[in-house]
Amino acid sequence: MAIAPFIVRVLLYIFFGSICVLTICGNLLVITSIIYFKQLHTPTNYLILSLAVSDFIVGAVSLPFSMEYSPTKCWYIEDILCKIQLSINTSLCVSSILNLCCISVDRYYAVCQPLRYRTKINVHVAGVMILVNWSVSVLVGLVITILGVIRGKCDITCFTIIFPIALVMTNFFSFFLPGIAMLSIYLKIFLVAQRQARSIQNTNCQSIKSGASVSKKERKATKTLAIVMGIFLICWTPFFLSLTLLPLNNYSTPAPVSETVAWLGMSNSMINPFVYAFFYSWFRAAFRMIISGKIFQGDFANSKLL
Repeated sequence: MAIAPFIVRVLLYIFFGSICVLTICGNLLVITSIIYFKQLHTPTNYLILSLAVSDFIVGAVSLPFSMEYSPTKCWYIEDILCKIQLSINTSLCVSSILNLCCISVDRYYAVCQPLRYRTKINVHVAGVMILVNWSVSVLVGLVITILGVIRGKCDITCFTIIFPIALVMTNFFSFFLPGIAMLSIYLKIFLVAQRQARSIQNTNCQSIKSGASVSKKERKATKTLAIVMGIFLICWTPFFLSLTLLPLNNYSTPAPVSETVAWLGMSNSMINPFVYAFFYSWFRAAFRMIISGKIFQGDFANSKLL
């Protein structure tokens, strides 16, 4: 396989390096904000924290590994590192979608059953969700890697070979089924939110109007997190479709196609912090305080964010 000219490789390294830096820094801001500011210590934000940790590891570990192959079309890492990379990438992707599934459940109770929300979703429940998510993700990553890894030479990338039916079933249960479940939950939330909005418009009861502000806040949060989920599915669906169709191509997908869909999927980890900053005023306020270094000048953990 032809290696790209030197100047092209330099430009690619700069481009991919920029994605790595933005991914690491953006998610580090999210992680620091949620951990430091007590106002952000909520079950929903703890789930967002788990998602940000997954995205941070993508930027710190997965993207640098991928940077080695894309510009040079060569794998120079040892076989054991190849296996580790495959296990980490699989685990992180599964972790992201499971975290998004839990977030969708959190939003369902917040909007559709607000009176039961505090009893059904609390910090303890969020902690259990996160523990189960990461346990399942690590297990899936190990299973996929154990099924079989082939490490090629310079012109062959590191990839996993598993039986076609196993590949299809794995993709279905680890990505497509959770994706369909999330879409169904958010559709249900959307329909309930629409009914709530019409109910608020058709009543003059002050008590209902006073509670409407809380409902409106929850709907805005749900809209933002639905956008995060939608971007995730847009970024990763091409990759999983190509992976599912891989046996039909005799495991010979063109390198430019496989690289493009893989980088599209991993770039999702860079986008999420920008979504939070754009839609959440309190995240913007937290980001400004962290970037300016204000949090190092005193104790601002109890600060009231916008």
